[in-house]
Parts: sequence; C-alpha cells; structure tokens
Amino acid sequence: MRFLFDLLPVVLFFAAYKLADIYVATAVAVIASVAQVAWIWWRERRVERMALVTMALIVVLGGATLVFHDDIFVLWKPTAVNWAFALVFAGSAVIGDKPLIQRMLDEQMELPAAVWRRLNAAWTMFFAALGALNLYVAFHFDRDTWVNFKLFGMLGLTLAFALAQALYLSRHLKPADTEPHAKE
Repeated sequence: MRFLFDLLPVVLFFAAYKLADIYVATAVAVIASVAQVAWIWWRERRVERMALVTMALIVVLGGATLVFHDDIFVLWKPTAVNWAFALVFAGSAVIGDKPLIQRMLDEQMELPAAVWRRLNAAWTMFFAALGALNLYVAFHFDRDTWVNFKLFGMLGLTLAFALAQALYLSRHLKPADTEPHAKE
C-alpha cells in the first residue's frame, strides 16, 4: 500500500498533464509531493530522507519550471532523483559497515557479504541507467511520450528489475526449516 502512496505525485502529474498541460501537471506534482510528506510527518512523526530529497527536488525543479515557464527543469527531475538514489547506494558501499540494500533487507534475509555488495552495485547501476534513460526519452521524444514513460516506463522497468533481483536472491536463500516442532 505504501508503494502506491509513494506513486501518488507521479500519478497526479500524469492525470493533470493529460487534462491540462505540463505546467499545471508540475504545479499539481509540487503540491502533491509537499502534501504527501506533510501527511507522512503527521501520521508517523518522521519522514525518510529520500522522501525529503525527492520532495525538495520536485519543489526546486518544479518551481523553476513554473517560475521560468520552461519545462526543462521538470524533465530533469526524474534523472536527479534516480541519480541521487544511485549516489546514496554507491556511497553506502564505502561509508558505514553495510551497503544500503543490506541495511534495508537485513531483517528479512541472511546473505553473504559478497552477494550484498553485488546487489547494492546492481541497484546503483540501475538507478544511474534509469536516470540516463529518462534524459534520452525527455530530449529525443515528444512530451506525451516522456510523460507516459515517466509513469509507465519507469515503473515497469523498476518492477522488472525488482523481479530480477528476487530471482537472483532466490538462489541464495536457505530453505526454511521444514521439520515439525516437537509438542510439549
């Protein structure tokens, strides 16, 4: 459910673009992102750093789009977010005792350190490539194509990558204890 909530600004951007234009869509995304972070803060009394970074990027780049009436800023926003993710994943490989992906999933599974490092590197490369792909689509195709890619293409690629990650991880997971427990 949280995943769908995290997508809300993108979905609202898409809907507003289809109903109006890129500038209305940008304003809607800015408002939705700020409201989303405020809602999370109100409910949980804390907000994850990446949610704050994402909101800051849409406020700054979306704001620049609206102030200068130039959509180039909002076109860069998905790239900036994905490259920020890539930098965080890459940085976690050299700062701290565990890569970020291990910190995120350590409670759910036990894996060798080399597997965690490969997984973290894969996410780093994925986010870097997704950011570059956004720029390619943004500057080589029309706005309608870019808006569709922003919602469906990026979401589809992320889900496909997460599925590939799950398949990769399944090779490294130990089978669950299948012996029945003795009754007391």
